[in-house]
Amino acid sequence: MTTSAPLAIEASGLRKSFGTTRAVDGVDLAVPAGSVYGVLGPNGAGKTTTIRMLATLIAPDAGTALVLGHDVVTEADAVRRLVSLTGQLASVDEELTGRENLVMLGRLLGHSWAAARVRADELLAAFDIAEAAGRLVKHYSGGMRRRLDIAASIVVTPRLMFLDEPTTGLDPRSRNQVWEIARALVAEGTTILLCTQYLEEADQLADGIAVIDRGRVIAEGTPGHLKASVGTGALRVRLMDAGRRAEAAALLERTVGPVALEPDPAALAATGADAARAALGVAELARAGIPLAQFSLEQPSLDEVFLALTGHLAEDTPAPSDTLQEQS
Repeated sequence: MTTSAPLAIEASGLRKSFGTTRAVDGVDLAVPAGSVYGVLGPNGAGKTTTIRMLATLIAPDAGTALVLGHDVVTEADAVRRLVSLTGQLASVDEELTGRENLVMLGRLLGHSWAAARVRADELLAAFDIAEAAGRLVKHYSGGMRRRLDIAASIVVTPRLMFLDEPTTGLDPRSRNQVWEIARALVAEGTTILLCTQYLEEADQLADGIAVIDRGRVIAEGTPGHLKASVGTGALRVRLMDAGRRAEAAALLERTVGPVALEPDPAALAATGADAARAALGVAELARAGIPLAQFSLEQPSLDEVFLALTGHLAEDTPAPSDTLQEQS
């Protein structure tokens, strides 16, 4: 993606194989500093392997990558001092309390005992887990563990944070809390590289997105640009009289495009709609005397974008070999 902003990550031609399996096959990334940049794709697409290379956990087989101006291979130590990684699984110690985890990390990162305690209490309060600070982490809920895990990643605030599937398995409330934490970090100047298979998450958080599938970046842009690339949206209507839905569907099929019936017995959606076709469809419904309770022209969802780009849904279960790529 072309940008005039300073780049926090600049990667070119990254490749990584595990045995005969090519997990990453020539990934290019340009991540502006101070943004949330999403790497979007299903399990097995190569997202985690890409993050592990950028975080210096594994070396690429080919290609180059600069993270905050430092080469991930020849200047790995410099990269590690500036970044943090929150992976798919919590990295905190379950046999310690929340406060003990954060104080221990503060000490390991060079804080005095007093400074480590102060920083731990700040983070516990900010992440809404102060009341559970004295409980063992093994008794935390999934959402509390994830928030503590992110707190542990910013005991020393990083310039760049890798978030790998940060809300996997969380309930909607906990997901929203994690999203708010991410937004707050960016507001304070941290760059976030977000790897996710949740299209809604990328839409909510990311300023730019790279869609990755089978180890390659297949599209890049803002959420709006990617949606526009599909070319058409959907005219969604809700009828005053559910009994006339079949008649409305036939009319919209002729004037707008393919029609999908929604769970609401009075609602339907015609895909392939631009503004002109949508206006024509609504006008034809009015001429036919089919009253509407409401109607809207919506952009394609990111789910629809992913399907258009790859031919399969982001949530499709990967083949065993794809899963192995991500876990290797």
